[in-house]
Amino acid sequence: METRTATVDADGTDEVTARLADQLLRLSRRLHRSQRQLLEPLGITPAQARLLRALAHYEQPPRMADLAHRLDVVPRAVTTLVDALEALELVRRMPDPDNRRSIRIELREGGRQALLDLRKARRTSAAELLAPLDEDQRGALTALLAVLDESSAPEPARC
Repeated sequence: METRTATVDADGTDEVTARLADQLLRLSRRLHRSQRQLLEPLGITPAQARLLRALAHYEQPPRMADLAHRLDVVPRAVTTLVDALEALELVRRMPDPDNRRSIRIELREGGRQALLDLRKARRTSAAELLAPLDEDQRGALTALLAVLDESSAPEPARC
């Protein structure tokens, strides 16, 4: 039985792992670029889209600090995003009934519709990226990515 020795780069990474890393980064960039193009007509930036998706995960309107924590950003960044989304009438600020010094952020009907449009944009981008693969190849890729997804260390819920 023949044993293959992986060629190792100067940084200690084998060639195959380095190539996979480069491929994943390129594909991720392509997917994000495509999504940005599809979001543009909606007037929503990727950061605003991420905040809208985060809002959808809460059963009750979250506080700004909760959103900042979930998105792993400083509270000021959330304020700026909420200002822009409020101007687009996608979210609204509301007083926290339990703490008058705190503000909660609520999705408006326009925000719920924007989430549906965002989901469609994400799926369209993914479909374009995956178009060269047949059904069996997509299934195999899904299974491989699931292994990586399940084996990764637990992270805070992100959107």
